[in-house]
This record gives sequence, structure tokens and C-alpha cells, in this order.
Amino acid sequence: MENKYKVQLNGQLAAGADLSSATEKFAQLFKITADKAQQMLATFPVTVKNNVDEVTAQKFKTAIEKTGFLCDIIALAETTAVIDTPETFKGWQYKIEGRPDYGFLTVQIPANETLKVEASAMATMDTHLEMKTKLKGGLGRFLTGENLFLNEFKAAKGAGEIGIAPGTPGDLIHQYIDGQTLFLQNSAFVAATMGVELETKWQGMLKGFFSGESFFLIRASGKGDLWFNSYGAIIEIDVEDDYVVDTGNIVAFTEGMEYEITKVGGYKSLFFSGEGFVCRFRGKGKVWIQTRNAQAFVSWANYFRPVQSKG
Repeated sequence: MENKYKVQLNGQLAAGADLSSATEKFAQLFKITADKAQQMLATFPVTVKNNVDEVTAQKFKTAIEKTGFLCDIIALAETTAVIDTPETFKGWQYKIEGRPDYGFLTVQIPANETLKVEASAMATMDTHLEMKTKLKGGLGRFLTGENLFLNEFKAAKGAGEIGIAPGTPGDLIHQYIDGQTLFLQNSAFVAATMGVELETKWQGMLKGFFSGESFFLIRASGKGDLWFNSYGAIIEIDVEDDYVVDTGNIVAFTEGMEYEITKVGGYKSLFFSGEGFVCRFRGKGKVWIQTRNAQAFVSWANYFRPVQSKG
């Protein structure tokens, strides 16, 4: 198995480097504002890339040290929080702002390339971008609910920029897929490059009914950039054998793990504890969870709903 590494700023500057200048260069490297860079660099150590091979880690180290900051390549063990920065060495250039409360994605679309975007999520775009609407799955699947509306934005007259605002308040992250397959909750998809194949997958009547979620998942495979979002912040979890997640907190997971929907405790616990059904993952892979549960919020907010008195 290939070793994985993280690239971590250790808080030290190269000989003769100036902190203000290094921070400015760091912001330019990752295409973020100076204020955002200062916020990221407020506390050391800072992990800027996680779970990558040694070659990729060395590329990041070389680029970062040109800014004046010294960093270390550390064999992956227990990591600090990962900062989601624009991927400049692989995939398209992008920027994520407003994390983790109100994630906003800006993508640079190269000339003559096309970006697939969740329907109604476009917030801003260059005027020369061309848009087409597509329905993944066709009419038959539309009638059953197994469908995915997409808008395709093509930079036909030169490179262009698009700003994307997901419907739910929460986090937004990027994954570069190269032969891997991810399954997303049907509401999690935000955008993808054309090399990423998107399909709807039937969960099965039992799983869909008891999870309280959609009967369908989105299967993302192929090669390219994929962005997805959550309600609340996103936490990435490495599953080694067996792991349990409330169905309302699942955002995405990698292919290869078995999963089943089960209840917590007995039926008394189900109806009176406030806990419901959970998803039990088995195997080795990754699960992305969201820190807030939409159904739990609805239940909480319902208490404050005005009720008209009788008589």
C-alpha cells in the first residue's frame, strides 16, 4: 500500500524572508485574499495538503517554500484540520469562500471547456459563457424521481469564470477523481468537470424508506474535478472496519464499503430517544459527514411555529 503524507507549515520563515511578504505570496499562490491568508496562518502548525502521495507532497512543499514559509512533509498519521485551498497542481483552478457556514465556489473554466453545475446554483458568470440544461436519467426516471437536473456552462469564446452558490447553508469541498467512485446524497452535488460521469443509483426501497432520505444516490466516477456541499460543516472520516453514521448526517462515501440501514436500540428508543435510523458502514474507505441534520432542525424549529388557538 502506497504511503500517504501531509504538507504542514511549521511557523518558521526561510532566512531573510519577511512575514508580511511571505503571507502576501502565500495568498497569491492559493488565489485567496490577504485577510484570508492571515486568518489561515494565525495558528501553527497549519496543514495545507493532506492524504497525498510523496511526489505530490513534494510539489506542494517546493511551491510553498518559494513564498518564504518553511514546511514539512509528514507521513500520514493523526492529522490536524485540513484547510481547503484551491487545487493548483491538478484539475481546474477554483476558490471556495464563506466556509463552513455559507460556502461559495468560484471556478475558472478553461477555453472551450464545459462545467456541469447543479440546476439553479449559478450565482454569477462571465457574459460569454453559454448555458444548456440537461436531465440525467431521461423522462422515465424523471417520473420516478430518479433524475438529476444539470446546467452545462461552456467557455466557447475564451476562458471564463462562474460563481456557484448551493441551496443549503453549509460547507463545500473539492475532490479530484482519478479512477475512484464516490456516492453522494442526492442533494449534495454542486459541480463537476465533463470527465466526471454522474449517474443516479437506486438505494432499494427498504434503505430509502427507512433512511428518511431519497431512494437514490448520485454515483460520481471517471476523472476530473468534483465539488459537493453539505448542511453545516463537512468532516472527512477514514473508515477502517466498522462505522455508524446517522442517515441524516451522511454527505458522501467512497465505493467499496458495504452499508445497511439499522435502528439504534429497540423500537422504544426509536420513538422516544430522538434518535432514528443509522447507516452502518463496513470495510475500508472514506465517509464525509455534515455537522447538522436537516430533519433535526425542522423538528427543533417546529416547536416555535405559531399555532392558532381553537375558540
